[in-house]
Amino acid sequence: MINVEMLSTGDEVLHGQIVDTNAAWLADLFFTEGLPLTRRNTVGDSLNDLVAILRERSEHADILIVNGGLGPTSDDLSALAAATAAGEELVLHEAWLSHMERFFTERGRVMAPSNRKQAEIPANAELIDNPVGTACGFAVKLNRCLMFFTPGVPSEFKVMVQQEILPRLRARFSLPLPPVCLRLTTFGRSESDLAQSLDHLQLPEGVVMGYRSSMPIIELKLTGPAEQRAAMEALWPEVQRVAGESLIFEGTQGLPALLAEKMREQQLSLTVSEQFTSGLLALQLSRASAPLLASEVLPFQADTLEQTARWATEQRNRHLAGLALSVGGLDEEHINFALATPQGTHALRVKFSTGRHGVAIRQEVCAMMALNILRRWLSGKNVASDHGWVSVVDSLFVA
Repeated sequence: MINVEMLSTGDEVLHGQIVDTNAAWLADLFFTEGLPLTRRNTVGDSLNDLVAILRERSEHADILIVNGGLGPTSDDLSALAAATAAGEELVLHEAWLSHMERFFTERGRVMAPSNRKQAEIPANAELIDNPVGTACGFAVKLNRCLMFFTPGVPSEFKVMVQQEILPRLRARFSLPLPPVCLRLTTFGRSESDLAQSLDHLQLPEGVVMGYRSSMPIIELKLTGPAEQRAAMEALWPEVQRVAGESLIFEGTQGLPALLAEKMREQQLSLTVSEQFTSGLLALQLSRASAPLLASEVLPFQADTLEQTARWATEQRNRHLAGLALSVGGLDEEHINFALATPQGTHALRVKFSTGRHGVAIRQEVCAMMALNILRRWLSGKNVASDHGWVSVVDSLFVA
């Protein structure tokens, strides 16, 4: 197995001032390419620390992707650290300097003298092209490890990985088949409840049952080597059975995208009215290109379940929509939901604890509850179901 690692650099990453989205993206991409990461490290803008970790990981990793520190400022130290770790000098890459000068000229700008630094790479390094920016990447071999140095700007980093680094890895290494990962997402059950219900599974060699909790959902993942695909697919129906009514979608598409697809298939449009969720529901659906005719955010009002149902019905009629989805205001521990359909309007009153989580999480829960009501109706199911820790205390249907 190829030992692939990533090193993120920069004080802003180390201290949590920015989220390291590059690391998450690379880990996911490399997993699908059959190169799952075995380790990730983060180091600040310290030359000594950078040199030390490059030398350390060069004794353990086969491939190291180093991200960040290739800019023109004094705290961009990756090229110098690479040269120091390898016992080399930095040299000016004249061709890249010319490339940078053209880059600025074509945009009607003058290149600052500090940008020359971005054309300096270790003497024996292989230049890695950056098609969209001024910071060239480079590759060096240190001990057993092939190291690729990349800029931290996500748009530049992603293009370089896909267009420059992956082709080099495919050419130099015999890559294994990507691992198999079967996924489903649940709503309304706890991680411990699901895990206990799946303890009886007899997993094939090398296969792992994983759980990812991201309130308000739990993702179940069956992951294993490609040669175990048939055995994993034979186990998967049991995972689906255990998930039961809490299963809201499979794969990585996401529930809003699934709902958008189902509404388009059934030629249904939607209007949304929100109180407590403050537009979160419309935002998620619009990002998935759902057929959303109109959306509105209303101030809090303590409606009865009948009033919420009537409002959803009026919304559907006013906008000539196929469906209307309404989320009421949070009244102590209760909130109303309604879904107006061509056959009539379904309404639910739900109770859930408000003491454990902040407003943002409670809004996420309520948005997911509303989406799940819509999902169940589109799938021909009763909109009310056992949601585990979310309790439906009242319901009605108005034809």
